[in-house]
Amino acid sequence: MLTILGFAMIATFLVLIMLKKMSPIAALVLVPALFCVCVGKGAGLGDYVIDGVTGLAPTAAMLMFAIVYFGVMIDVGLFDPVVRGILRFCKADPLRIVVGTAVLAAIVSLDGDGSTTFMITVSAMYPLYKRLKMSLVVMTGVAAMANGVMNTLPWGGPTARAATALKLDAGDIFVPMIPALAMGLLFVFALAYVLGRRERRRLGVLTLDEVLVEETETVLVGSAAGKDVKRAGGGVERAGGSGPGVDLPDEPEDEAFQGLDPHRPTLRPRLYWFNALLTVALLTAMIMEWLPIPVLFLLGAALALTVNFPHMPDQKARIAAHAENVLNVSGMVFAAAVFTGVLQGTGMVDHMARWLVDNVPDGMGPHMALVTGVLSIPLTYFMSNDGFYFGILPVLAEAGQAHGVSAVEIARASIVGQPLHMSSPLVPAVYVLVGMAKVEFGDHTRFVVKWAALTSLVVLGAGVLFGIV
Repeated sequence: MLTILGFAMIATFLVLIMLKKMSPIAALVLVPALFCVCVGKGAGLGDYVIDGVTGLAPTAAMLMFAIVYFGVMIDVGLFDPVVRGILRFCKADPLRIVVGTAVLAAIVSLDGDGSTTFMITVSAMYPLYKRLKMSLVVMTGVAAMANGVMNTLPWGGPTARAATALKLDAGDIFVPMIPALAMGLLFVFALAYVLGRRERRRLGVLTLDEVLVEETETVLVGSAAGKDVKRAGGGVERAGGSGPGVDLPDEPEDEAFQGLDPHRPTLRPRLYWFNALLTVALLTAMIMEWLPIPVLFLLGAALALTVNFPHMPDQKARIAAHAENVLNVSGMVFAAAVFTGVLQGTGMVDHMARWLVDNVPDGMGPHMALVTGVLSIPLTYFMSNDGFYFGILPVLAEAGQAHGVSAVEIARASIVGQPLHMSSPLVPAVYVLVGMAKVEFGDHTRFVVKWAALTSLVVLGAGVLFGIV
């Protein structure tokens, strides 16, 4: 019964948010509360929620202060050179922009933290997507899949968990998987190319001048109706009718098409190298695990605010400017804590996993690595990484060893579901992604699930083809 109710709870949640019948926060709270009562454990709801909140509180704190930190770094201009470099590559070509999104997300993912990756990627690419009227779910989907493949790095989390759970060396798991993971990343780039071509067909290939003129026509729609909109150094773009032209000043291409306002008052060019070194130090400390990540971002945010905005009114203004993102993300994380708390507290997640493992046909025993890879795709989507790697993986490994399949093969197969996992409603970082991109979580889910699952299958297929799993 708990197995059926567990699957029913997850299905209900997904249907409600994908059909936009409820907001994600409301669904994450009300659906598990209802099912908790249905299984006859309503009296324990408070304990389940508190346990869930306690487990995710450090993550919520990390996200809150990470958003403030990177928000301040964006305000002061730390990422402006990155944006300008991307602009030079992407121009106003939707295909290049989508491919650039995948490449940027993959590179930034080297730090091993999904939230950081999404904050930097969205900050750099969002202005381009908005300005060219491109699909924002393409941006969130491509970024999530690229990060999901790179999340398998030994310091990213899943590989380390698999190694710990099965008492293996992380290098023995990850290094042989590099060819398969590389195929997965190449597939993401190829998919980005296809999606970019689709966006190019929908929008056409623009030049930067055309985008600028189009925006100027919109601005001048009331005052310059019936006139020609004319660049001082180029041709005439007709706004309708005839009459004297409106001269627009020439601007250098890079300055004219900035993703971020190059004249915003929050810029701190004199402090650029301080902010760059602070960020490098922060990421280094995070990778080296000198302090817990929430503590690092708390200290970093406080230092960044104090140095860049020494006056209290300016500090308050910066915090207020990022308050919406902080509230949306932290609220979503605490709501997700209700969902995970009920799943784990009622025992539904254990019954679901055991049911899946028990229903593996006996004839598949010698192929338990392949079975593990297939199961990792849905299980890591519906469960936390901790729940899967510490609760389910040892059972799968034991079943595999009974049929002569080594634990290291099981461990390698267990990480192939990460491209889909990074869009799971139980992953706090995905709320950073959709929140900063201003995309509905249901829209993101509806778009990305099929492509992310296919990416996971590509990694698994490559692993089997290369004899890795």
